[in-house]
Amino acid sequence: MQNKRGISQTFGAVPRGRVVRPATVFDVFDMSAILIRSITQLCGADHKGDPDQIAAWTANKTPDGLRQWFAGDHVLWVAEWDGQICGVAAASPKGEVSVLYVDPPATGRGVGSALLQQVEGHLREAGFAEAYLKSTYTAQAFYLRLGWQRAGDELRMIKSL
Repeated sequence: MQNKRGISQTFGAVPRGRVVRPATVFDVFDMSAILIRSITQLCGADHKGDPDQIAAWTANKTPDGLRQWFAGDHVLWVAEWDGQICGVAAASPKGEVSVLYVDPPATGRGVGSALLQQVEGHLREAGFAEAYLKSTYTAQAFYLRLGWQRAGDELRMIKSL
């Protein structure tokens, strides 16, 4: 198709269902909103509604804070559902699942599992035989269900890849 200036344009349809893709700096506003909503709405067992704990936990989850993640050495992904970002994940160069959060309305749809599978695959391809993470109390059952094991303190978990 050509526009009125004769320039060819192709418009793809928004993918239906769930898609995991590399995050870009253009995603930081959606990523920030999802991280903050997930922490405040889903992680009550961890922060117990304490505004100081929530503020400390979300302090680096602003769009400006997330831009710094792109400047660092982490690899980031987002999950989309029908074209809308609904989850965020990151891997560190040390074999860590450093971030995994899902937007509250998207829980129970396999978004977290798809993101975790992406991160695990990335770490496996990077040569890691094991991955580790520090779980929230809220997410422990999720990780245990997907083959992760407790390692040391109650929130540290590990998985053979």
